[in-house]
Amino acid sequence: MTLAAATNENLAQISNVLIYSAMAVYTLAFFAYIAEWLFGSRSKVARTAAALTTKADAKKAAPAVTVNQAGGTAVLERPKVTVRAAAGRRDVPDGPGAHGGDEQGDLYGRIAISLTVLAFLVEFGGVLTRALSVERAPWGNMYEFNITFSTVAVGVYLGLLALKKNVRWLGLFLITSVLLDLGLAVTVLYTASDQLVPALHSYWLYIHVSTAIFCGAVFYVGAVGTILYLFKDSYESKLASGGTPGTFATSVLERLPSSASLDKFSYRVNAAVFPLWTFTIIAGAIWAGDAWGRYWGWDPKETWSFITWVAYACYLHARATAGWKGRKAAYLALIAFGCWLFNYYGVNIFVSGKHSYAGV
Repeated sequence: MTLAAATNENLAQISNVLIYSAMAVYTLAFFAYIAEWLFGSRSKVARTAAALTTKADAKKAAPAVTVNQAGGTAVLERPKVTVRAAAGRRDVPDGPGAHGGDEQGDLYGRIAISLTVLAFLVEFGGVLTRALSVERAPWGNMYEFNITFSTVAVGVYLGLLALKKNVRWLGLFLITSVLLDLGLAVTVLYTASDQLVPALHSYWLYIHVSTAIFCGAVFYVGAVGTILYLFKDSYESKLASGGTPGTFATSVLERLPSSASLDKFSYRVNAAVFPLWTFTIIAGAIWAGDAWGRYWGWDPKETWSFITWVAYACYLHARATAGWKGRKAAYLALIAFGCWLFNYYGVNIFVSGKHSYAGV
């Protein structure tokens, strides 16, 4: 074995260690997120008491409480929270967040974010050393795609937090699925480091596949928001009709943003990345022209990429049409993301075509 081969093998082993280490840290972050939701849960009495507490720090001052005198008895009204719901929709406030408005819950939440950042850095190191071990981009097979995809998805989440977006409620659901994704990668999809087939030796690999990974990660974040929107919308509808949701549903869903906010979040995320997905398909067609001498051949991967594009285009059109806002558009968004998932997992594993060289 040459020195270069031995070095590459060592780097591959280091990559594996870093990926497993990232999974361990993600697991700790998962439990911290669970603690944020559990210890952040507060009763109505506790929230009312907190509203009466005066904070020394003006920036953290408790909201003003209106007290009405009715027959000599002081009646405390719960503070109103500004909503971002559109005109004509239910007047349901945004939730206090995953921490439930509790300082202890907020502490666990900040610990969870810190662990998520650490796990992201460790996983990024694993992806980088995998790339160094094969001296190419780290997305030549499904294992490499998976570990890169989960890294980018977490990066998108942390990026939104860095931009001061109120998305910490997303952390528990994101990290749960990231752990499942990495578990699938290291068990079922693992492939030893190897070189690419000649058709992939092109600078278009960096352009086309990197944008596809980023688009998939953003589509995933949007899909999580859409699923939570459907749950929150059902919860609000039950409240509006005079129903009484269960204790568990109330504890979880009252700490999510309003359905209007979740709907807007998902729409904006999907709309923002859709042009890049369009570019991904165009870049793939150009690469196919260079590699195979034709720009489009209705290969299964090409076909399902186009179907995914059409599905998201239908969703964005429906979302912009008054009669298709809300749940109907949300179902279309989930169908579109389902097309993306099948394009990756289903086509790569079960369908033969020009892209079958990727393997698992």
